[in-house]
Amino acid sequence: MIDKAADSLRNRLTRLQPVCDVGRVHSVDGTILWVEGLSKVCAIGDRLRLFRPGLELGGEVLRIRDEMVAMLPDDAIDGVAKGDRVALLGAPTLAPDDTWIGRIVDAYGCPLDGRPLADGAYRRPFRASPPPAASRRPMGGRLATNLAVLDTFLPIAKGQRIGLFAGSGVGKSRLLGQLAQDVSADIVVLALIGERGREVSDFVRNILGEEGMRRSVVVAATSDRSPVERRRCALAAMTVAEHFRDQGKHVLYLADSITRFAEAHREVAIAAGELPALRGFPASVPQQIMRLAERAGPGSVGQGDITAVFSVLVAGSDMEEPIADILRGVLDGHVVLDRAIAERGRFPAVNLLRSVSRSLPDAASEDENVVISQARALLGVYERSETMIRAGLYRDGEDPLLDQAIRAWPELDMFFGDAAPQGPSGAFQRLRLILRRSQTTRGGTQVTQAQQRA
Repeated sequence: MIDKAADSLRNRLTRLQPVCDVGRVHSVDGTILWVEGLSKVCAIGDRLRLFRPGLELGGEVLRIRDEMVAMLPDDAIDGVAKGDRVALLGAPTLAPDDTWIGRIVDAYGCPLDGRPLADGAYRRPFRASPPPAASRRPMGGRLATNLAVLDTFLPIAKGQRIGLFAGSGVGKSRLLGQLAQDVSADIVVLALIGERGREVSDFVRNILGEEGMRRSVVVAATSDRSPVERRRCALAAMTVAEHFRDQGKHVLYLADSITRFAEAHREVAIAAGELPALRGFPASVPQQIMRLAERAGPGSVGQGDITAVFSVLVAGSDMEEPIADILRGVLDGHVVLDRAIAERGRFPAVNLLRSVSRSLPDAASEDENVVISQARALLGVYERSETMIRAGLYRDGEDPLLDQAIRAWPELDMFFGDAAPQGPSGAFQRLRLILRRSQTTRGGTQVTQAQQRA
């Protein structure tokens, strides 16, 4: 313990800058401050601080042009005047520490819960490289989630990266909170990006609770923070996750939401002069999302794993909008929450036929994969004929497989909203029982396998 305190103190001492380069505000262009005197000593992304009596304002180097540097400030620029001094602080880094567990921090590693926070012994860049592709281990075994639908049809494997696609008010935060509490992991790291301040405290107090916080680090940048800080929130949380991964631990990384991360990057990129290309998003958005996603996943030999769940706000259930489309192509699966299902009271409101887990078939046994295929076939048959069934146009006996789907549907729908306290094995036993009961016709005969395949 003494060694850790000494390392933290040493780290703070090495960061002290008795002398720093200083420039001055030359002009103001919208929300951008042009600073002269620093163009030859700074780099893109470096931190800056404007200071004079009564005013202190942080910011980031956004552009470098001839003798000028463009500073994107962290807050409103009211009160800024020509000639104000601006100090160069250098490249931003983060020093996560094991004592951060149970704490709430901002995107720069400063405490948000009113208590002192120690820095770790080593500083890390916000934009670290992912583990080398050739040395990464494969995904591990299936993780129990205490949710029947995720333990069977949509398994989450150790080191997997999945997307959680949902509109507002469909139960996304509640599902993330349940995963944070129930998924087997050593550490949980949550990135709350662009959330309202009330939602952050509500999530920590009521959704995570004391039990969830005992193994969690929450990194938050609320909606009132600058786009630079909101974008950095997701990067900071991933940096914290990598700190624990490099110790050989299994980390569950939850980001809510990547849509707001992309929106924050759009604000920064447009301020830097980049033109919108993808429905208002700049062309650099896909690379930003892909690089963040690639940092998660299985580590190299000797490292742990980062199992990641990235939530995506889907406006109007449009799964073809740019952010959703990018993530579907990058991740190892996606879970779609449907508003129509949520409105009839089922949680989680997973639309199974629009969701997929790419950990299958490896994450399940051969027999379990057969059960999943049979149940999916029944769900597909029912969905194709649902309008006809509800209109009373279908008569029992015309299609044996559809008859079986109609018998199975009520129990399957309940199954998707059930907990799985006995884990995947117990959930599969219940699923097999549902399928067996649905195979019995009203006359007591069985639907044959040939009829099921037909």
